[in-house]
Amino acid sequence: MAVGAPATAGAQGFLRPADINALPSKPADARIAYGADSLQFGELRLPRGTGPFAVAIVIHGGCWVHGYASAQNAAALADALRDAGVATWNVEYRRRDNPGGGWPGTFLDVAAAADALRAIARQYPLDLTRVVAVGHSAGGHLGLWLAARRKIAAGSPLAARNPLPLAGVVALGGPGDLRDFDSYGDAMCGEGTIPRLLGGTPAEYPDRWHDASPSSFLPLGVPQVMLAGESDRIMPRPKLEAWATAARAAGDRVEVIVVPKAAHHEVMSPRSVTWPSVRDAVLRLAKVERPDDGRESHPRRMEPLSR
Repeated sequence: MAVGAPATAGAQGFLRPADINALPSKPADARIAYGADSLQFGELRLPRGTGPFAVAIVIHGGCWVHGYASAQNAAALADALRDAGVATWNVEYRRRDNPGGGWPGTFLDVAAAADALRAIARQYPLDLTRVVAVGHSAGGHLGLWLAARRKIAAGSPLAARNPLPLAGVVALGGPGDLRDFDSYGDAMCGEGTIPRLLGGTPAEYPDRWHDASPSSFLPLGVPQVMLAGESDRIMPRPKLEAWATAARAAGDRVEVIVVPKAAHHEVMSPRSVTWPSVRDAVLRLAKVERPDDGRESHPRRMEPLSR
């Protein structure tokens, strides 16, 4: 079962992955490969204006497995954020059941997609001092991991010499602690989700579990917004608050936002009750002023998120 897609979701009136996939979106301005595999690409969308534009790296979820979600699942959100004044880089990546995915491929793909923005910025007007990761569910975990990866030890397969810095992370129903998620996530994702992603248990591969979990690297050193619907089973309020408590204790700035009358997938729909909260969180971290008239606009800087 897809992460955050319990069998009762539709019956309760909440959105399902198929509903998100069916949302309309305008075509991307460019589809750019960051590797040789057919799944190593991203969709770039640019706002109106001359730039340079802040960038949201949009990362879809789906239990880290193929078949539950793809870049299409995040296209409507990426399109709406573009219309709000932020360039979006909606990335596809290999999941654990794709050839080359899992450990370490899934992580290396997302890292390569982020770092590819340096080359992309030589052709398009992007402001790489204002790059925010926006990830949903499993993609929320990967967005937090992007912020953490600069701390990974040099001997790890996931180590990076010069990772692209982030200005912040918006995790939409995304877990930051893989050991904790392993204790309850099988009910939503299927048996052994995290061991299958990492190739074994914590006892078998303690270094993998350490390096793959953002919680290992607190403080992340960038502001974070942990946002979910009040009926989200993947990241219910206690899980959001537990992450925020640990991150704040380590010195991070974290905001928790719980949206009423929403579950796990509403956060991906610009037509849902969650959209103003999602949009404003991204614009705030990216230091972009929200346009008052609802149209595309040239972005202007805002003050950073307060603790």
